[in-house]
Amino acid sequence: MFWRAGRRQLPGDSHRSQTTGGLTPPRSPKTQWKTENLMGFFDKLKAGLAKTKQLLQTDIRDLLKAGEILDEPKLVEFEKRLLRTDMGVIAADAILAELRIKHLGRTVDLDAIWQTVKDKLKQLLRGDGNSSWDSDNPLSPLKLSTTKPSVILVAGVNGAGKTTSIAKLAKLLMSTGNSVVLAAGDTFRAAAVEQLTLWSQRLGCDIVTKPSGTDPASVAFAGCEHALNTGKDILIVDTAGRLQTSQNLMQELTKIHRVIAKKIPGAPHESLLVLDATTGQNGISQAKNFSEATQCTGLVLAKLDGTAKGGVAVAIRQQMGIPVKYVGVGEGIDDLQVFSPDNFVDALFA
Repeated sequence: MFWRAGRRQLPGDSHRSQTTGGLTPPRSPKTQWKTENLMGFFDKLKAGLAKTKQLLQTDIRDLLKAGEILDEPKLVEFEKRLLRTDMGVIAADAILAELRIKHLGRTVDLDAIWQTVKDKLKQLLRGDGNSSWDSDNPLSPLKLSTTKPSVILVAGVNGAGKTTSIAKLAKLLMSTGNSVVLAAGDTFRAAAVEQLTLWSQRLGCDIVTKPSGTDPASVAFAGCEHALNTGKDILIVDTAGRLQTSQNLMQELTKIHRVIAKKIPGAPHESLLVLDATTGQNGISQAKNFSEATQCTGLVLAKLDGTAKGGVAVAIRQQMGIPVKYVGVGEGIDDLQVFSPDNFVDALFA
């Protein structure tokens, strides 16, 4: 069953066609996006990283005193403080190696040390250079198909903010003039289907649903058929959210991936994992298990509030090679933005 949403006018929906009810592409995604209050988002990002910022700046500033000589014992203690941010041993070791080269045995210059740490963190988050982030263009992190539809598979454990993140992502994609259809594949939770349906009504996008308990892969298949038949630009497929240790869930996700690929060659074009930023090191376990099942291409870092330790984004990037593509910093429908390694690190030290 599919449901075509009634077109409810939303803030920012001035590009909606009056004659067809569809979307008329704006002049340019970048032109529209630059009108958004990116500074306000940066302020939210700073607030969301407050705990990590405190760990880095307060604890470490107490350790390193201007004018003292930076010796090995201080660097070892420095690494312990870095690990409290959940960035992981590999990333912390990489930062320490850089500090040894540039600052070991020299007089402590806090500004210079922080600059070294910031530069290294940005490099670690950028990774191999195959990822792209442009804060002015919400499509920039995605590798979409040159032919319709592009398919985005979304996974995540219950409570991670997956359903809400899907709605926010749909809004973001629609803001660039793309038509979007949702496939409500979390069929084992009636509330998830109802929630996603309500979001589709609010956003004005189609949604494909099936009765509770239906095989999620059949929902994904139906979503692919609907997107193909109606010429939609992007299909976003929701999946069941249970613990990453559930073998049945992992097998189910693998089946969904296979069904989508059979119906639309090359799909899914993106497999995103929604990760609760407050989960800390457990996020690495989630990334490993979900990546095996869905060939994860990127992260959506959700619930980045003042209680989160944002270092897990660095750890997953280093250990798994999976980049953060979007970050959510609030409850609002517009509180999902393109991840920026530079802005993320700058917010830690702002």
